[in-house]
Amino acid sequence: MSVITGLGVIAPNGFGVKEFWSATLSGRSGLRELDRFDTSGYPARLAGLVGDVDFAEHLPGRLLQQTDVSTRLALIAAQAAIEDADVDTSALTDYDMGIVTANACGGFEFTHREFRKLWSRGPEHVSVYESFAWFYAVNTGQISIRHGMRGPSTALVAEQAGGLDALAQARRGIRAGTPLMVSGGVDSAFDPWGWASHLAGGGVSSGTDPLTAYRPFDGRATGHLPGEGGAICVVEDVAAARARHARIYGEIAGYAATFDPPPGSGREPGLRRATENALADAGVTPDDVDVVFADAAGVPRLDRAEADAIRAVFGAGGVPVTAPKALTGRLLSGGGVLDVVSALMSIQDGVIPPTFGTGVVPPEYGIDLVLGGPRRADVRTALVLARGRWGFNAAVVIRRHQNGS
Repeated sequence: MSVITGLGVIAPNGFGVKEFWSATLSGRSGLRELDRFDTSGYPARLAGLVGDVDFAEHLPGRLLQQTDVSTRLALIAAQAAIEDADVDTSALTDYDMGIVTANACGGFEFTHREFRKLWSRGPEHVSVYESFAWFYAVNTGQISIRHGMRGPSTALVAEQAGGLDALAQARRGIRAGTPLMVSGGVDSAFDPWGWASHLAGGGVSSGTDPLTAYRPFDGRATGHLPGEGGAICVVEDVAAARARHARIYGEIAGYAATFDPPPGSGREPGLRRATENALADAGVTPDDVDVVFADAAGVPRLDRAEADAIRAVFGAGGVPVTAPKALTGRLLSGGGVLDVVSALMSIQDGVIPPTFGTGVVPPEYGIDLVLGGPRRADVRTALVLARGRWGFNAAVVIRRHQNGS
């Protein structure tokens, strides 16, 4: 059994689990105007931005020279997770610690900077594809080097679904015999090149009011807002966690991933199948699930498709649904893992956070979206959903840990 014993969060509305969770329940948003370059000529100007972080306070100078914002945020979140788990990595065998992280758009700033350097030496030195391929593994590699982790290491790229895939890969590492895995997702792509990539997807809201620009499942939804940050978790074998008397937040009980069929095929998207397979993997029924943390694309046709999948599995209004990412924006690989943190906090505190910003959900969606304020509930089992561009779907079941089970 794989359990989560450490959490590291760096999100637009909170640095650290306590601050993030307080903001999530109270409705404190991290959405604001993008101010890292001149956005006056762009059709959209709002994003979920991590507040001022003194990177020099958390990281040695050499890392500041070798990394960009995405990797720095990942390093800080990993450090926080390891400290939260009360793990002394220097006292553990290096091959008994592994790492799996996901990244989607992070690296634009670094790659753009390196591109300019190489171009100055001549076009023959430039390989953008090699630069990106290298960068996708940087978060995993830098965290591994910094903490002396020489066990199984993997870097995944699956856009918004990637963070959940990373947790599942960590779970596989635990099952294969590695006692401890560090896993999650962190992204940041807010230089001009990165912002252009966000806008190219066609799903970014052009709204100018941070309170209403991103309102998932609302009949007036016009798109999402991108964000940066995410979460890193310490995942352990339950026996190893108990042996060191670790605090256990919850279990990774089930997981499944699917791909959507080709556009125009007329076949059903893969989210429903991912949900059903994850529940089966966890050995639970739809009636056992107490809350669904939705992917919440904020695009009407995608929201409708997700609502259809949820309704097909749980029945109309059959389970509370929430999307706290309305306060942070969609964080790409960091979004799903941040929802896992929210699920664990819901289990711990017995409360479901609401979806702020959303007003009226179309009746045909048939979902019980939690609105207005937190809802008290005995949360034992939570389902987290994520969808990435190009057809990625992932579903993870998080369950309250029962001592002795």
